[in-house]
Amino acid sequence: MSDWQTLPLGKISILGPQYGANAKAIDWSGLRPRYIRITDIDESGNLRPDDAVEADIDDESEFILEEGDLLFARSGNTVGKSYRYSSKDGRSIFAGYMIRFRVNPALADSRYVFYFTQSSTYSNWVLSKKRVAGQPNINGTEYSSLKIPLPSPPEQRRIVEILDQADALRKLRREADQLAERILPALFYKMFGDPVRNEKGLTKKKLGDLIRVKSGEGVAVKSLHPTEGYPVYGGNGINGYHTEFMFENPVVVIGRVGVYCGAVYYSKPKCWVTDNALYVAEKSEELLDRYLTEALRMANLNQYAGRAGQPLISGSRIYPIEILVPSIDKQKEFGEQVEMLEEQAYTRTEAKDNLEKLFSVLLHRAFTGELTKGWRETRNF
Repeated sequence: MSDWQTLPLGKISILGPQYGANAKAIDWSGLRPRYIRITDIDESGNLRPDDAVEADIDDESEFILEEGDLLFARSGNTVGKSYRYSSKDGRSIFAGYMIRFRVNPALADSRYVFYFTQSSTYSNWVLSKKRVAGQPNINGTEYSSLKIPLPSPPEQRRIVEILDQADALRKLRREADQLAERILPALFYKMFGDPVRNEKGLTKKKLGDLIRVKSGEGVAVKSLHPTEGYPVYGGNGINGYHTEFMFENPVVVIGRVGVYCGAVYYSKPKCWVTDNALYVAEKSEELLDRYLTEALRMANLNQYAGRAGQPLISGSRIYPIEILVPSIDKQKEFGEQVEMLEEQAYTRTEAKDNLEKLFSVLLHRAFTGELTKGWRETRNF
């Protein structure tokens, strides 16, 4: 790495830091540029395809993105999240909680810099910079100071080629997982038909006649462990792990508050449910857990949430909803197939985790000069 330089992002940029437009998001018409917000970017730096919006702004020219522009989230729980604009994502501008940099192509390949922002070195830098008193925040000046290890442009391109190949495998894995997630709803439709049209003529009953739900119990965030103990379910699934558990056996959990309210989970044994979620405390003998879980998912409970302030689900809001009640034998048959699908999902998760670990190792080696060591040695660097 003797020929590598370490330069701050501000020094290798020809534009930035530039803060995005402070404009209100409005419905997408398709006639104006897409308005990219922090929430439109996933954890891997990809633009989510759904929920595109436009900006309520008179002149958007100042914020038009160009190929290779880099955006960084500057505030909130997602501070540090990054995105590299590609014209494949369509004409776009960016919102005020994002900061733009445009790197000098004579010094750095924007794809190389973007991959650096996926590395553990960058994650550690974000942790060291974001202010935790109040809202986490990293401003433009601080992003300008981000130090990036830079080999020669040809070696940057070689590193990008290798990482692109590994990233392509991750994308294929994600696409396969997305397809697999459609299998369970398809199985439900095949066995029981459309829950609304009920073309199979199954018995329908109100949830209030079938179940009773209760709110979980609060648990201090500081008492949660990231990996050790019993799983703790909140509105968005497992939030962490705890030394104690509320339930010996699996339980049906429903997100109660926030953007994930109405999401449904079937818990692992020995779990805790927080007060951000509901759990099914009583259930008719006409229902089996596996079937109930999927029937609740098919009901899309989020649409019944109260919208005053935080979205909120309660028993009184979901009890009037009707679900299909097939025979116990059919529910058992459905449950057996669900368990088979879950075993396959476990295998997929293992494969995904292994790919993520491989990518993380490659990133580490890329920015410590190990990934292209042989390539450099053949060129007597």
